[in-house]
Amino acid sequence: MPPTQAEARLQAVARRWHDLAESRLAYFNELYRSGRWQRYYSKEHFALRMLDVIKAAKTWRELAGRAQPVGKVLPAGRAPVGRPTRRDDDLRPAA
Repeated sequence: MPPTQAEARLQAVARRWHDLAESRLAYFNELYRSGRWQRYYSKEHFALRMLDVIKAAKTWRELAGRAQPVGKVLPAGRAPVGRPTRRDDDLRPAA
């Protein structure tokens, strides 16, 4: 049975959120790899944030019905979402 229009729209929304979650995971991976995470987080807090990011990416992957592994590189021509302008936590140390 073909999906209804509403199901198709919801699936498209889930795919977009999954793409955003993957971009966020790529950003946190780069933050870890470069060592810049130490400017913004304690070791424990960064580990907790990374676990949250991984969990969100896995959840959206399941909701989007995609079988690709979490952290997969975006296809050529797709730029990851840039660094957020507003932080969703208040644990960044004052400068």
